Amino acid sequence: MKVVIVGGVAGGATAAARIRRLDERAEIVMIERSGYVSYANCGLPYYIGGVIEDFGDLTLQTPENFRVRYRVDARVRQEAEEIDLARKRVKIRDLRTGKTYEEGYDKLLLSPGAKPIVPAIPGIEGERLFTLRTVEDTVAISGFVRREKPRSALLIGGGFIGLEMAENLRGLGLEVTIAQRSGHLFGIFDEDMVCGIHAEMRRNGVRLLFHADTARFERSGDKIAAVFKDGTRAEADMAVLAIGVTPDTALAERAGLALGTRGGIAVDPHMRTSAPEVYAVGDAVEVTDFVSGAPSLIALAGPANKQGRIAADNICGLDSEYKGTQGSSVIKLFSLTAAATGMTEKRAKGAGLSYGKVILSPANHASYYPGARAMTVKVLYERPSLRILGAQILGFEGVDKRLDVIGTAMRCGAKVTDLKDLELAYAPPYSSAKDPVNMVGFVAENVETGKMSQFFAEDVAGLPRDGSVCLLDVRTPGEYARGHAEGFVNIPLDELRGRLREVPEDRPVYVMCQSGIRSYLACRILTENGRTCLNFAGGYRFYETYRRETCPAPGVLPCGADGR
Repeated sequence: MKVVIVGGVAGGATAAARIRRLDERAEIVMIERSGYVSYANCGLPYYIGGVIEDFGDLTLQTPENFRVRYRVDARVRQEAEEIDLARKRVKIRDLRTGKTYEEGYDKLLLSPGAKPIVPAIPGIEGERLFTLRTVEDTVAISGFVRREKPRSALLIGGGFIGLEMAENLRGLGLEVTIAQRSGHLFGIFDEDMVCGIHAEMRRNGVRLLFHADTARFERSGDKIAAVFKDGTRAEADMAVLAIGVTPDTALAERAGLALGTRGGIAVDPHMRTSAPEVYAVGDAVEVTDFVSGAPSLIALAGPANKQGRIAADNICGLDSEYKGTQGSSVIKLFSLTAAATGMTEKRAKGAGLSYGKVILSPANHASYYPGARAMTVKVLYERPSLRILGAQILGFEGVDKRLDVIGTAMRCGAKVTDLKDLELAYAPPYSSAKDPVNMVGFVAENVETGKMSQFFAEDVAGLPRDGSVCLLDVRTPGEYARGHAEGFVNIPLDELRGRLREVPEDRPVYVMCQSGIRSYLACRILTENGRTCLNFAGGYRFYETYRRETCPAPGVLPCGADGR
């Protein structure tokens, strides 16, 4: 059996190694158009920032390594140009010489990946404007930074690449501006959760421009400027386009392979395309969203690796299936960690789902152990099934493991209330006896059994201040004096039972505290004493960040340090 693999990195390289482990006699040819057959593309921003010092650490396998260890003929700077499905042949161009040749196959695997989105706007070509996707891109940016010593950088887009580049370029001392077309960064987080990321960016000196839709680029001397559609502009010594990626399907389209509704290469659960003996994996393919069942495009290394292994199994006669993706991801943002899996609330609304949500602010480990810090956890679940739809977590140590536990529970079909029953490792430096994941289950159970009603950050501004409802803050007087939501009066929790006559019985009571725990206790006291009570989800700390960092529409404050 002869297998030709087009594209290396996560999907193609994983498949090549797996095929060899399953079939010692197979002939394996891997074609890669870049100069690096297997590299850590997730680590590229960290090389630019100097966190990863040795360039060799980014290259996981070289062509020579593949030849010696796996007996794979890995060819770099070779580009597949055409596929003749009838003759089972691939036309390949040697990018160093320009010469073309053909390679026959019994099985063909496509792993072309995705390419940066580069909009067709004036000034998009030329010096001082970069994209970051390949090792060659990294070398170009790193070389420019070391050679030209720029003092400022403009990042167009606030997704993974934009945020990681912001951190790394700030680490090099550059002034950094992120221009984001929408009203908030990091689209895999909801608007309420992403406010903590906005605050962290600004705390570290990153300027944020929202509702900044780039119309063109202009150059003047050693400067490049983005001119936005509202006529404003941002200037810097360099710029990086980080507005997203799109599946690289050109080769597949020319061959007549079917594409999916989202524009990726259509594959079945075995990673087979519409053509016999042709498979496809990675960022270029359209897969099934594990939560919604809808077609999805996921440009992540984890799914690409799994798909490469599954395709290899099926190429070698085994029966393996890809069971969909949750899009689980995590990112380091200066001192913060942000992680997400599954659906956002925006997506759940768009899908017309009936859902509930809980937001809480537990400590990452026992509060009495030194160094405990709050994290913010948001979990969505379907009603009435209680199936977990998604989770977002923002905090410091321990964020990743909580996200992984919830993601695993989703994969295993657990209900949100099942989280309270999980027995998780506990010691004071690592967790609490009631882990944050358990707390999600407890809160959801309280909500779904009617023991607690909630209100949320987006509800606060619309609460009447005319006395028709009671707005109550149960923190200490000192906490209250340092900041409180408009119209909320202060009755500390420990004084509440003795001051019940100050809380009206004939109107709803909306209660807030710092993290949501004291307000829940207050609600139980009030409910047991005949009041109708709603607890604020996430606490005042969460609300204040939301109030300060939300940018709902152009020209609406608060919307960044400079008013945008």
